[in-house]
Amino acid sequence: MKVQLQHNGRKISYNIAGSGKTIVLLHGFLESQKIWEPFAAQLCKSFKVITIDLPGHGDTEVFGETHSMEFMAAMVKSILDTQNIEKAILVGHSMGGYVSFAFAKQFPERVHGLVIFHSHAAADTEEAKMNRSRTIQVVEDNRIGFIKNFIPDLFAPENTESLKDQIELLKAQAEQTPKAGIIAALKGMKERSDNTALLDEIKSPVLFIIGKKDKRISISQVMEQAIAPAHCEVLLLDGVGHMGYLEAPRLTLTTIADFCRKI
Repeated sequence: MKVQLQHNGRKISYNIAGSGKTIVLLHGFLESQKIWEPFAAQLCKSFKVITIDLPGHGDTEVFGETHSMEFMAAMVKSILDTQNIEKAILVGHSMGGYVSFAFAKQFPERVHGLVIFHSHAAADTEEAKMNRSRTIQVVEDNRIGFIKNFIPDLFAPENTESLKDQIELLKAQAEQTPKAGIIAALKGMKERSDNTALLDEIKSPVLFIIGKKDKRISISQVMEQAIAPAHCEVLLLDGVGHMGYLEAPRLTLTTIADFCRKI
């Protein structure tokens, strides 16, 4: 069921289906809730599943010049409050993982578990912040050109030919993201807090999903973070880049479903 909610005077779009334990699926940068449709169709057979268009993406409006991870997390909480849901398992891909950590830091009592999908808990390094600033300028100058170059680079090289149709679809969907939404997300990721200390304190189970050929996320960094929580599991994917939900859909879906059942 597609739902729209007013939050701070602007429109949020999300879908809810199924019943039982709640799973919230959070997409990444330049994505929308559409990426989760195959996963949601299966997971809603056993769980209540909520997919959300984060600010400035999909059908959710742009809220300001910067969309902080804390702001996005508060928006997720607003949806859970509206649905009278006390606790949820958050599954966050890339930027959605940053939002998941921000949510867990602000509202720990609302977290049943975390699935961190090609993401991590650390803040941007100074070098990464400089790269974000350069990316913002590139988007200002040529939004479409940036999208066309950015999307294919998220995949392991050996997967780009077999997944070329999915890549073209992702490009087309990303091109619907307004410039203001792209820049607001980049600013939010650039300024995000370091949440690595949270991993030492978190009571909820955590699952990290990592691609061995992910150019965006350091495996060693994630593995260092994975030893911190009291209960942590890791799925390390061979021949996969940053897009495991497309590069290894069956394995990642099965792993997420099994993890959520165990909690």
